[in-house]
Amino acid sequence: MRILFLGDVVGKSGRRLVADTLPDFRRRYKVDFAIVNGDNAAHGFGLSQSVLRELRAAGADVVTSGNHGWVAKEMQPLLDTENDLLRPANYPAGTPGKGAGLYRLPDGRKVAVLHLQGRVYMDAIENPFTVAKQWTQAVRLGRDAQAMIVDVHAEATSEKMALGQYLDGAVSLVVGTHTHIPTADAQILPKGTAYLTDAGMCGCFDSVIGMNKAEPVSRFVTNRASEKYTPEKGDATVCGVMVDTDDATGAAVKIHMIRYGGRLQESLPPL
Repeated sequence: MRILFLGDVVGKSGRRLVADTLPDFRRRYKVDFAIVNGDNAAHGFGLSQSVLRELRAAGADVVTSGNHGWVAKEMQPLLDTENDLLRPANYPAGTPGKGAGLYRLPDGRKVAVLHLQGRVYMDAIENPFTVAKQWTQAVRLGRDAQAMIVDVHAEATSEKMALGQYLDGAVSLVVGTHTHIPTADAQILPKGTAYLTDAGMCGCFDSVIGMNKAEPVSRFVTNRASEKYTPEKGDATVCGVMVDTDDATGAAVKIHMIRYGGRLQESLPPL
């Protein structure tokens, strides 16, 4: 199975490039299943119903979120009705929505997706390691799903890497989101799990993590906020990762970093 994961979509420039490139990526690389993190897709903070529709139309089978994406008031009613929209699974019991899903491809193969949020430098919610363990005990790779993917929305690289090592052999891919900067450590761990600390963002890199650079630079210099952060509108780069898995075992056999468009050095899998 071939799985495509795209990192945090930031603002209109990120959405436009995803809308322009994802359909072609799916066709050209024969992608079976696509996941897009939409945590910053609407005006740079969160998701909206129209943006969710836009990402679906582009070819996203599942849209994950993070600490911003699902909290908008207009998204609250959708969390319990939209099967392809995930918020972090390790929020307390009673939180609207769900953090994991099992999805059937047209050919009958199944993909399981878990969305987690880290706790280091973030909200003190439920332990993501505990939640991940419970999920992998309930859904077994190769038995219940031909592929299993975990999106870890977290600040600390160490926390993401520890989750990757903890889940090695139990899932097909552990990929980090949230920091908006693509890391260069794409690898397959010893027991067969593909891993990348951060997929990066789908947004403009002539910025500060996707935001117009004037305000964040000013805040660092003066220690004062003068105006709101706004997404940069320049040329965007699509960042993510593509993974091939073995249908019999669910183990990863190939992993390729994705960087396309904008000012970053291009990285695309061979055709």
